[in-house]
Amino acid sequence: MANTVLGVFPDRHTAERAVNELRSKGFEQEISIVARDEKGERADYVARGHAPATGMDSITNGVTAGGAVGGLLGLAAGVGALAIPGIGPVLAAGPLAGFLTGAATGGLAGGLADYGIPAERGRYYEEKVKQGNVLVSVRCDHGKINEASDILRRYGASDVETH
Repeated sequence: MANTVLGVFPDRHTAERAVNELRSKGFEQEISIVARDEKGERADYVARGHAPATGMDSITNGVTAGGAVGGLLGLAAGVGALAIPGIGPVLAAGPLAGFLTGAATGGLAGGLADYGIPAERGRYYEEKVKQGNVLVSVRCDHGKINEASDILRRYGASDVETH
């Protein structure tokens, strides 16, 4: 059974550095990212021709467009722009993004619960994203938990937990 390691980053730059390190250690499709789209960066990203304007899309080329969205969300396999009640526009990438597409009623916490995160912790992480933090999660087997956790902490993640 897969475990989920979660960590909260204060900004996209440090989250991006951690995700790059995770990828260099063999974590690829397991990485998910959730961040508020405070500046309409998803719309700008789409306007530059990098992704469709609606729904989930596959970004497999590592996105070299630059900017926070291109750099950070280009690191994960799927990119989506969602409107989550109580948070507003959210950018989500990776496997967790699929669980958030139905989060209109349950918010981010509901999507995290569907992903296997306890409801109380899901509400906590939802509040962190609402405050402007970036949530990074890594799905991995038991033998890789410590490696994923160590990488997240090394790059400044707080609230690193395994579920």
